[in-house]
Amino acid sequence: MLAIEITRPGGPEVLKPVERPDPVPRPGEILVRVEAAGVNRPDLMQRLGKYPPPPGASDVPGLEIAGTVIDANGDTRWREGNRVCALVAGGGYAQLCAVPAPQCLPIPPGMDAIRAAAIPETYFTVWTNLFQRARLRAGERVLIHGGTSGIGTTAIHLARAFGAVVYGTAGSDDKCRACVDMGAAAAINYRTEDFVAAIKKLTNGQGVDVVLDIIGGDYLPRNIECLRMDGRLVQVGLIGGSRAEVDLRLVLQQRLTLTGSTLRPRTVEEKAAIARELEATVWPLLTRGEIGPVVHATLPLREAAAAHRLLESGEVIGKVVLTV
Repeated sequence: MLAIEITRPGGPEVLKPVERPDPVPRPGEILVRVEAAGVNRPDLMQRLGKYPPPPGASDVPGLEIAGTVIDANGDTRWREGNRVCALVAGGGYAQLCAVPAPQCLPIPPGMDAIRAAAIPETYFTVWTNLFQRARLRAGERVLIHGGTSGIGTTAIHLARAFGAVVYGTAGSDDKCRACVDMGAAAAINYRTEDFVAAIKKLTNGQGVDVVLDIIGGDYLPRNIECLRMDGRLVQVGLIGGSRAEVDLRLVLQQRLTLTGSTLRPRTVEEKAAIARELEATVWPLLTRGEIGPVVHATLPLREAAAAHRLLESGEVIGKVVLTV
């Protein structure tokens, strides 16, 4: 099969199309003919040598796919010919991918493989962090950093769909308008405004109940300032760094919760539990077209390097998808 290989840690140029042996599904896995694969920031980190695949996972990058089952390998739910999208721990940038069967979900009716491939990584991540860990509820206020990223667009859609009031941050006025168009009550251009002051003004000094942050670093103490009593900060990325200094007195005084998680190293059983919750609660919204992934651009699999350059440019709103 054709696959994309990381020849060495480095820039996008280290991504090379190669011929690889077809994967053989292990017990509990099914084999999927990939039609589209999502491109995500963890792929960029893996390419740089900063996010190695977990033990037993493919070294081929790519954490989400959509396509057709060609070998159900004895699974009791999936059959050859079923159309699925799936979260994987690696191996997505390829013509074939062996996938843990419990991490598969049916492609929603009427949705093509390109849009379906843009769902798993961000929907699994946002669901487990925003709703399971941060316990976001209807009527609460949430601040979503990186509102036009893959995580951000998904979080805006899901938070609004479940009744929260959403504020976003983005790096340009055009991106802020995109956040509002997706359902945010307001969006803050972090290049021209102090988001802490802006949130205080938007909430009449009260702050937000939840902050979903992909930045980290010096955003930590500022995020804490944005939270109201019993507020929750959930960390899902470290674009700005993994270290920060914070005054813990505010955490105590405001009864704050600081949490976060990574998705890729979690067990199949844990990911399967997230998949079943998504199927029960979010898949009906996708089927009715009330929410859906935002696809900024598609490129052929052989142009994975160009897809990485595009994602690194900062110009993307939503997701970049490779077509196979």
